[in-house]
Amino acid sequence: MPEAYERHLVPALFRPFAADLAARAAALRPGRVLELAAGTGALTSALLAAAPAASVVATDLNDTMVSAGSAREPHARWRQADAQQLPFEDGGFDLVVCQFGVMFFPDRPAAYTEVRRVLAPRGRFLFSSWGPLESHGFDAAFQTALEEAVPDGAPRFLRDVPHGYTDPDLVAADLEAAGLTLATAERVTLEGVAESAASVAAGFLNGTPAGAAVAAREDAPAVRASVTRRMTERLGTGPVTASMTATVYTARRRT
Repeated sequence: MPEAYERHLVPALFRPFAADLAARAAALRPGRVLELAAGTGALTSALLAAAPAASVVATDLNDTMVSAGSAREPHARWRQADAQQLPFEDGGFDLVVCQFGVMFFPDRPAAYTEVRRVLAPRGRFLFSSWGPLESHGFDAAFQTALEEAVPDGAPRFLRDVPHGYTDPDLVAADLEAAGLTLATAERVTLEGVAESAASVAAGFLNGTPAGAAVAAREDAPAVRASVTRRMTERLGTGPVTASMTATVYTARRRT
């Protein structure tokens, strides 16, 4: 899964936003940075390039992702860690960052409480979440193709998880419950470029839980072929582009 995720999804979906988030992080001039849900290190590499003087600790819940990320970006310090039980001392970081990871936390206020604990008094929490599914050209094309190929119950992973935390008011309430105050919330739309629609389909079908659900079906080969064909019909052949919208949040500790 990490290999497919890195090969097919990171360049088109995650690297454009990593550059944007890293620039925002560097503007805060942090010395000690903690990254949550780092995956294979797209944001990690961008952070190290944008803020070379900062020390970066990159974490992920998944051991396999930590292994893949540490091999790709060895200049960060990597640790397996649950965002809801961080293995770090109080006040140890100037900045906590998380790109498209908060949607996966089972108990977001609990995770945000841990963020508050490890932040220094003037520290910041910088993170992003995807907008509604319809605002993401690649994800929407995949989900539509999947629902057409599996009309009797297509996996809802993209709808319910990556695109299931889109309300800034809910985000603000979760932060407040953890002792953090939302400072800014900015909608950002960027263009993603993929080598082909088939590449994006392969990323979702081999690098996400939606693909794992498809693989468990008896008709998995037919579903995979149908999804790839339908995505190509929508997005075109050869290199393809799509707009993608996310919200970038900045929060601070309440005094």
